Amino acid sequence: MAKVIALLTDFGQEDIYVGTMKAVILNICPSAQVIDITHAIQPQNVREAAFALLNSYHYFPTGTSFCVVVDPGVGSDRLAIAVKSQQYHFIGPDNGVLSYALTHLGADYQSVKLENPKFQAETISRTFHGRDIFAPAAAHLSQSPEVFASMGGELEGIVSFPMPELSYARRRLIGEVMHIDHFGNIITSIGAFRWTSERALKLTAVWRQDIPPLELSAGAANITIHSHTVHGISHAYHEVAPGEILAQIDSNGFLEIGANQDDAADRLDVQLGDKVMLRLA
Repeated sequence: MAKVIALLTDFGQEDIYVGTMKAVILNICPSAQVIDITHAIQPQNVREAAFALLNSYHYFPTGTSFCVVVDPGVGSDRLAIAVKSQQYHFIGPDNGVLSYALTHLGADYQSVKLENPKFQAETISRTFHGRDIFAPAAAHLSQSPEVFASMGGELEGIVSFPMPELSYARRRLIGEVMHIDHFGNIITSIGAFRWTSERALKLTAVWRQDIPPLELSAGAANITIHSHTVHGISHAYHEVAPGEILAQIDSNGFLEIGANQDDAADRLDVQLGDKVMLRLA
């Protein structure tokens, strides 16, 4: 089986950064299959990157090494780390970017500081640890997983984000905007949902385990963001007229607000972190 290394960054595609990281990886591990999860994370938005990793990691084959570089603290005293779970390796800055995925895995994991120069570039730039520290570590781990313990000292814990907002009271769920995709779809922290029938949904809370499983009628739910309210939850865009705003459940089970053939985030002037309310009938 090919050795898979998955990259997730805020580097964009206009500059040389992503290509240089791939070159470093392939010089160390020529057999690696390098997959781009995304390089379009909002610059320095560590929480958005953590959410993207959460929603993507479990589709990858066992043994994948995830190299996640959204690193506003590059060059500071923040740690560079590698994490080993039963199924995967995760490599990145110790700034919380790995925490959602690791919490979701729910399994024991080990973490080490990336401090052994044997597994780094000969010269370390203070501004490009993706090339000089994280990419080499991902390549070495993919090539020889047994070197994990040699990469640096073991850590007792890593930086974790507080869970995104999700509260429930009086038949109301309050969440926040976690991601806006390039179509302008607004993905919220309210989830995860699954359809139990054509018009009924069940929610099992991803973030707050003290929220009991909830059942709701899709047609009777109301979703409010800013001053706009959407009545009912649809299955897909075609159920509303072109240009009309709708609520639906995205492919990962989260409540999403979109528009048929239009940009909902622009229309509603929505930003990451804005509050969203779902009123259950």
